[in-house]
This record gives sequence, structure tokens and C-alpha cells, in this order.
Amino acid sequence: MSETTQTARLSNAIPAPRTAPGRPKQRDSFFDNAKYLAIVLVAMGHAWEPLRSESRAVTAIYMIVYAFHMPAFIVVSGYFSRSFDASPEKIKRLITGIAIPYVAFETAYTFFTRWTDGEPDRAISLLDPLYLTWFLAALFIWRLTTPIWKSVRWPLPIALAVAALASMTPSIGKDLDLQRALQFLPYFVLGLCLRPEHFRLVRQWRVRILAVPVFALALVFSYWAVPRMDYAWFFHRTSAETFGVPAWYGPLMTLALFGCSLVLVACFLSWVPGRRMWFTALGAGTLYGYLLHGFVVQAANHWHWSQHDWPHTPLGAIGVSVVAATVVTVLCTAPVRRVFRGVMEPRMAWAFRPVSSGSSAPGRSVRA
Repeated sequence: MSETTQTARLSNAIPAPRTAPGRPKQRDSFFDNAKYLAIVLVAMGHAWEPLRSESRAVTAIYMIVYAFHMPAFIVVSGYFSRSFDASPEKIKRLITGIAIPYVAFETAYTFFTRWTDGEPDRAISLLDPLYLTWFLAALFIWRLTTPIWKSVRWPLPIALAVAALASMTPSIGKDLDLQRALQFLPYFVLGLCLRPEHFRLVRQWRVRILAVPVFALALVFSYWAVPRMDYAWFFHRTSAETFGVPAWYGPLMTLALFGCSLVLVACFLSWVPGRRMWFTALGAGTLYGYLLHGFVVQAANHWHWSQHDWPHTPLGAIGVSVVAATVVTVLCTAPVRRVFRGVMEPRMAWAFRPVSSGSSAPGRSVRA
């Protein structure tokens, strides 16, 4: 069975629809649902940040969410990068879909945070990703190296070794947030190694039931660990020595966090519905929601919303979560995507040479 056929039949909730010749390929509802739910958790996590210092419960939930929400997003990104072969058409999409938005949002965030952070002289630095743009820089690096990971014999162990070595290397600078790119690399490589049957495996009803006590135990452990562990380990953006521990802690934490995150990602994906839901179409716009909601968060922090008393109550924390979910949902909708499509998905045909039919390898399509 070919890879294209396997991907189309991934969702076991509904039969794979037949696509008539000439029509665009049907999107998989399961992955769109997973991306939407993951991006909602990302927005909620950013909304919880000002509440962590005064609530152990919020911090515990924050730690759990950060243990799996970006890993899940990165695993799915890796899964859909399997067809990247550095062909001219794929390079064009890499530039227009990742590099151009990175430059645009890096510049926009610099100007915007000059106001929100009160730093009018903040310089534009394309080598030092600001705020959320680190993911675009990392995704560019990961996808560009995809042919390497598809060629080596043991891609995941090698990626884990790279991440472990990065955690022991404090000299890695801020250029392109390389520390983060290297430490999150195993999740992307794992996505490259996965096949449709792996996703079907975690979506069995037995796994869904088992995920309930697993998440419950994770919540209890997280609540216990709040005063005993620095949750910044889950950010993967610094070396071990930054935490005041010996360098050899880095590889141990790399493996421990990878195992922990992998279990929680599997539990999360087991609960993702495979059928079409009211939010399924929003899964196609998650990168819009990811990059745009940062402006809302920065503006809200500038106006010191967290200094009020109500967000620090249980109902207030729930209300903040609902607002964050609503905002990122709106930013994933079609009208918003139409407004920003010129920045997020520029065509730029004028900037590239035409791709001839003979420029790709025999039997290999240049289409994604």
C-alpha cells in the first residue's frame, strides 16, 4: 500500500472519501482537530503565565500542558514533512510558507513590543527569534534537514543524541534559537518516522480509557513537583548548567522529558476525535492563530490585566482560559486568514524560476 493511500485512510472514524480526478485532496479531520486543540492549549498556556506565581494548581496544569502541547504540534509537523525532498517546488514552499512569515512576524513583533515592553530602541534581529517566532526558525531548520533524517539508519536515536549534547552545551548562542531547535528536534524526527498505523494504535478505545488515569497521575505528580522542579525544563531553551546543576543532568533530563512528553502526547492524541467537528476547519489556520494571538497577549500584558484580583480566583482562571481559547479560535477562522494570507502564504511567483516537468526525479511529484 502506498504512503499516499495510507495517509488518506488514517482516520478510522469514517471511511476515506474518494477524491475525483482534478479535485483537491481531502484533508484529514483527525489531524486538523489535533492541531486546533493543540493551538488552543498553547494560547491558554500563555494566558496562564501571569497567574503561576500565586496558584500552585495553575502552575501544575501549566507544567502538564507544556509537557505535551508543543511536542504534539511538532510531531504532527514532522509527520506532514515526510514528503519534503528539497525539490524546487518544496524549497519554494519552504521559503514562502515559513521563511517569509518568519521575517514578517519577527519585524512586526519587534515594532509591537517596542510599545508593549517600553523598549523604543529594540533592534530588529533576524538571527534572534522574538517571542513566538522561534517555532518558524526551528521548523525551517528541521524541514531543511528532513532528507538527512530520511537517509540515516537510526534517525530518532541520533536526534536524541543531538538534543542531549545540546543540553550540555551552554556556548550555543541565541542565533535562530538553536538551543530550542536542537532540543525539540527528536519530536520532529519522531513525526517523520511515524506511519498511519501508529496513530490508529493510540486511538484504540483501550488507550483512550488508559489515558484517564495516566493524566490523573501526571496531574498529581505535577502538583507535587511544583515547588521541587523548575518548569523551565519543558521550554528546552537553555542548557542544564543554567539550572545550577551539573552538565550531565542534561542528557538525563532530555531522555526523561522525552519519555514523559511522548506518553502525554499519545494520551492527548487518543482523545482527539477523528470525525469532522465544528472546529475541524480551523485546523487549517492554526499557524495564523499561533502567530497572531501573541499580539493580543502582549497587548493584554501591557495593560496589566493580571494585576486585578479576579483572574487569581478559580473562576477567574477559568474565565481567562475561555477568553484565550475564544481569541485563538477567532484568529484561526477563514476571514482572518483571508486578511493575512498575503503575509502567511504569499505566492511570489515572480521570485522563482518556473519548475519544468523534467526537473524532478522520475516517478516523484513536486507537489506536496
